[in-house]
Amino acid sequence: MKQKIPLLFLLAAAAAAQPDAVLPVSVWYGGGKARAPMLEPDPRQKKEAWREDLRRIRSLGFRTFRCWVDWASAEPEPGRYDFSTLDVLLELAEEEGLRVFVQVYMDSAPEWVGKQFPDSLFVSSNGQAIQPESSPGYCRDHPGVRRADTAFYRALARRAARSRAFLGFDLWSEPHVINWANPTYIPNPEFCFCPHTRRRFRAWLQKRYGTLEALNRAWYRRYRSWDEVEPSRLSTILSYADYIDWKMFIADKLGEDLRERYEAAKDGAPQAVATSHAAGVGLFASPHWWEGQSDDWIMARQVDYYGTSFYPKHSAFVDRDPMWRAALLDFTRSFGFAEGRRGFVIGELQAGFGTIALNVSPEVTPEDLRIWAWSALARGARGIHFYAFYPMSTGYESGGFGLVHLDGTLTERAREAGRFAQAVAKHERLFLEARPPRAEVAIVYNPLAHFVGGRQRQTAYGGPQGEVAGIERDSLLGVYKAFWPENVPVDFVHAGALSEESLAQYRLVYLPYPPMLPSDAGAVLRGYVRAGGHLVAEARAGWNTEKGRASEIIPGMGLHEVFGARESAVETAAGGRTVILFDGGLRVPARWFREVLEPLGGRVVARFEDGAPAAVESRYGKGRALLVGSYPAAAYHSAPAEDARRWFVSLLEWAGVQPPLEAEGGVEARWLEAGASRIVFVFNHDREPKSVRLRWRDHPRWAIEDLLEGGAAPAGFSLAGRSVRVLRFTRQ
Repeated sequence: MKQKIPLLFLLAAAAAAQPDAVLPVSVWYGGGKARAPMLEPDPRQKKEAWREDLRRIRSLGFRTFRCWVDWASAEPEPGRYDFSTLDVLLELAEEEGLRVFVQVYMDSAPEWVGKQFPDSLFVSSNGQAIQPESSPGYCRDHPGVRRADTAFYRALARRAARSRAFLGFDLWSEPHVINWANPTYIPNPEFCFCPHTRRRFRAWLQKRYGTLEALNRAWYRRYRSWDEVEPSRLSTILSYADYIDWKMFIADKLGEDLRERYEAAKDGAPQAVATSHAAGVGLFASPHWWEGQSDDWIMARQVDYYGTSFYPKHSAFVDRDPMWRAALLDFTRSFGFAEGRRGFVIGELQAGFGTIALNVSPEVTPEDLRIWAWSALARGARGIHFYAFYPMSTGYESGGFGLVHLDGTLTERAREAGRFAQAVAKHERLFLEARPPRAEVAIVYNPLAHFVGGRQRQTAYGGPQGEVAGIERDSLLGVYKAFWPENVPVDFVHAGALSEESLAQYRLVYLPYPPMLPSDAGAVLRGYVRAGGHLVAEARAGWNTEKGRASEIIPGMGLHEVFGARESAVETAAGGRTVILFDGGLRVPARWFREVLEPLGGRVVARFEDGAPAAVESRYGKGRALLVGSYPAAAYHSAPAEDARRWFVSLLEWAGVQPPLEAEGGVEARWLEAGASRIVFVFNHDREPKSVRLRWRDHPRWAIEDLLEGGAAPAGFSLAGRSVRVLRFTRQ
């Protein structure tokens, strides 16, 4: 029997024409106990059983759930669509006063695609094609597959848009060239080298270079026809511009594919929110990766909101302490709000313990979910989706990642997640209005750092989400780790999107591990310092460009003029470790290179232990620049030292950075700005209680409201272990 539509749903439906007026906090539920992307059979017969699940989800405090559709189930024959599971779930959502977010899985492709388009298989670099086994489907570069793909999105959107409960899509879960399949029988696989991808690559190269002669010069080739051009498969002693172009093409291609899906979905449901989310953001991933790695900044330009999966206790740990989690979220915030965008989403937030076969994570506690969820919201998340309601029922993840037990028994962490959803709903307008503060510190994220030497520099595999554990990652994390306890807002800025305008807000820009830089970065960085900025760069800055060519003077691209110094000698330090002795007595450990600097008007401010110049400071225009002849950031991440921490923090004073919020008590404090108010999130990551006092340096008098407990609150308080306080400060 149908239920009366409650007031909650009527209010939500009224906002359907304004999807940005909703901040969804959902739990993944696809009908029964099937795990994504699988579906249970006979959905109509199971409607009442599913109703009970949805009532329990609503009773916990959720207003939204996230279901899924897989291509294989929903288009069993060409052009015949079967959305029966989605139909039932949308009906139930309308009847029970819930909203629905729909995840789309195209990697689970129907077999008729391969029969109709037999030349659409993914092909590895060795020429071996892979036959799908549920995944990874077929190559979207095939024109027939692409047409069927976009037609499916359009049909799905039109069907979903009929329902008042429908809120939006996630168009692509964890984008790569291939997903959810590892061809273990192929040594060193790399995708995709099918004829259609190669043809698309040639078109990309024609747009990039214009003429075949220009391509030949860049690649050191003798092609006589575009039809002869092939992607790089080898590592040679000559140019590796071909390999860099191939990986840049992969990133652009994935962005174009996401945009085509976005446009098809918007054609069918123009009012719906359309999102996508990465498996592991670029901070922890390598563009070398064989599946075909996306670029977060490129992907974020294609949809309403782009974001990430967030699994702090997946089946293996990769430094997933509070700093690791904060860095991931601030990186995601950075691309989510860059270039005038409106935020980001957490497409998957781990809900229960993780597992890959017998590799089981530590327990996920209610305190974990509390801190993880509020940490995401503290960065301005515009949607948070807990994965999942039921644990995985099949596959090597079976038993893991659930809010409840597989028999349906509720857990305290499910109740905690529901309390979070309720709190967000209560203050939804305030959180939607809020924006992250304007950061004064930037760390340059540079995917090209992975490419020095082409294929020669391979980063180490570090975890189940595709993380890497190399000096590139360690360098980014090292800078962040030093600033994180200071509660200093930090942005990550993409090296490929630098401009003098985008850097103008920052007092301090730190350039970690910069041996390869985009060729236009030099002019931008010169302009930034000339205008009054403070730039710190580590060893061998601009040694190579994205064309794979070495600079005549290092630092390259004219940056030696900015830093007032050049490299006079370089070697790999003994054991990959060295120490830099700064003026004032600080001994700062560093990793890998020992680059001796020759002053060109700059002042030597640090030396190696043998007395050779190791750091030079200079004035350039209205600003200042500091060049360091090794990699202290990477060393600080792997083996933090007190002198190194003090040196990093001294850079803030050097650049005139003083964050407005002072938080005493050894807590993490982040804030969002909402008109005349500031929403402060205070996290105690330790188990013992802490005495906390908050003080704003830029304004003395505030009215303080506790958003979770209600009522007025003091600026000083005790914060229990593993807990969160959310306070609203309003100017008086």
